[in-house]
Amino acid sequence: MTRQPTDEPLRIAIFAESYLPYLSGVTVSTESLARGLRAAGHEVLLVAPRPARGAVPGSAGVVGPDPEMAWLPSFQLPRPAPRGYRVPWPIPSSALRAAVAFRPDIVHAQSPFVSGLMARRVARRAGVPLVFTHHTRLGEYRHYLGPLAAPGTAAVSAYLGRFWAGCAAIVAPGTDLGDEIAAQLRVGRRPVVRVIPTGIDTASIGRLEPDDPRSATAWPGNTVVAVSVGRLAPEKSTDLVVDAFALAVAEEPILRLLLVGGGPLEVALRTRVAHSDLAGRVHLTGARPRLEGLALARGADLFVFASQTETQGLVLAEALAAGLPVVAVDGHGVRDSVRDGIDGEILPAAPNETRRARLAAAIVGLARDRTRRVALAQAAVDGASRFDVAARIGEMADLYRSLLAQRG
Repeated sequence: MTRQPTDEPLRIAIFAESYLPYLSGVTVSTESLARGLRAAGHEVLLVAPRPARGAVPGSAGVVGPDPEMAWLPSFQLPRPAPRGYRVPWPIPSSALRAAVAFRPDIVHAQSPFVSGLMARRVARRAGVPLVFTHHTRLGEYRHYLGPLAAPGTAAVSAYLGRFWAGCAAIVAPGTDLGDEIAAQLRVGRRPVVRVIPTGIDTASIGRLEPDDPRSATAWPGNTVVAVSVGRLAPEKSTDLVVDAFALAVAEEPILRLLLVGGGPLEVALRTRVAHSDLAGRVHLTGARPRLEGLALARGADLFVFASQTETQGLVLAEALAAGLPVVAVDGHGVRDSVRDGIDGEILPAAPNETRRARLAAAIVGLARDRTRRVALAQAAVDGASRFDVAARIGEMADLYRSLLAQRG
């Protein structure tokens, strides 16, 4: 029997499909939720796929007490999944028995697939609400399916509809996604849809010591460094960033570009930036730990973002908290973070044919206007508190308690 909803601490079982040491927006969000709830005084059991033998999950630099862990038997997904991306086996395990014995008040799934089905089973057995955070626009990854893209996307969409129907609430990290989910839900008993972005520890990010990329690359001290942080992959539009920068640096030679992250496009991008128009002007760091990557970003002058596939664009909040003015192509989640004309510039995504030129022009304009860069950076720091994790965790706890109150 669940306890009646009060202001007393709750017991929350969180089910993750992927987790540290694999670094992604989803694993950072999962750790942020677990540690944030613990810091707020709640009891948390995090049920996650066990790391590979010898690997230590560690932390992505998220503050807060360690949650209690229950490790699911796991395996490495085959390519094109990245190295270190492990998912749970769909089999009974001691971790699932631990989740039942935990006697949660709320079960919170971070994925609709294997771990999501496990979460649903535990929630039903415990007789408690199931909450699901929709972290990924799955249809935007269809290019990895080749000829199966169309039927695969349709099958996933149908499956999601059925999974949503079994949830008490769906959390969307961004406003656009929340509206889309609400519009797709069938008439009848509908789960609650709540927009709650992932929170970040803004104070810790603001205290990071900047790591000046000029010293490691032998770039001149007067260069203006643009930085992009994230997975180097087609869905992140990293190739657009590089192509736009090629136009920008041809017009403004003082510019340099730092790409922080790894991914399937890394080899192709290293070949591209070795060409004469970009040689010595672009530096790829490869995959880096989260805080190390953010320290490198803090040493830059402006942040460039072009992804069109986000649910939130967590890295935008991190960049603003790090004091970086943002140049972003408009897309899902961008306006939840960037305030156009205040702490960044948001460029229209259409028409696609001139998107590269628009992005290049914005980079050049900000590179040449130091006064504006400084003003945007200061506004970014001054407004970063709106991303703070404590406020987001408070919103999540309020959602949990409202669901328990409805059950009475």
